[in-house]
Amino acid sequence: MEAAMNDIKIIMKETYSRLVTYKRKENRESFNKELLKVLPQIYRNVSKRLNSAVVNGKLNKGMFNPSDFTDQLFIEVYDNIDDIRSENELHVFLFKKVDELLEDSLVEEEFDHVFFDNIDTYSKPEWDAMEENYTQDGDGDFLLLEEMDDKSLDKSNYSLNHVFITEEEKKLADKLDASLDKERIYNHMQLVLDKMNLPMRTVFELFTNEGLTTEEIADIRKTTLVKVEELLSSARQLLKGSFEKRFLFESN
Repeated sequence: MEAAMNDIKIIMKETYSRLVTYKRKENRESFNKELLKVLPQIYRNVSKRLNSAVVNGKLNKGMFNPSDFTDQLFIEVYDNIDDIRSENELHVFLFKKVDELLEDSLVEEEFDHVFFDNIDTYSKPEWDAMEENYTQDGDGDFLLLEEMDDKSLDKSNYSLNHVFITEEEKKLADKLDASLDKERIYNHMQLVLDKMNLPMRTVFELFTNEGLTTEEIADIRKTTLVKVEELLSSARQLLKGSFEKRFLFESN
């Protein structure tokens, strides 16, 4: 995960420098080709948002495609690259713009209170049925961009270390790691994330999958640092509780 984040930063730095050069030369074709190198990461993020909306019944399949949102970035970045001062600012700018486009099109989802209120009562077969329905109904429907490479589709981005962060919690994470493979961890985390409301889920995914800081996420989401930290903490607590109820309590 850390290596992947470093790769993204290196690519973003190289791309930023070239974009500035191509804009100065007014070479729009080369500019767009260069920007395309960093769009798979953004496309993946949009895909997850759209998939969640479909799973939660907030969006009909076929209503949108991730390209409907990412294509606009070619215009936005070209028009604003002179005001973007570094690769870090470019990274944030891309997510900020696509977040604005998504917010204009998607209805903000509320908590699935039924799910979280009853999390203590679900049996193992009920958990398994929910996971099976999730993977059949929504996961991966939009991950179709031809330019995306295999790394962009890697489902191992989610890590238990993003949920179990204290030393005591890490002992629980070790127990889970010993009994669950990466695919099972991913499926469970995505299932629970899709039951959260949009702001909480978005903050967690930007922090976890995209390696953005809480300060950068606050900028993207146009909110306060305190609010971002509260949402991130709440997301972790809900995920931790779900893992404990489903996989740990019965084994203790």
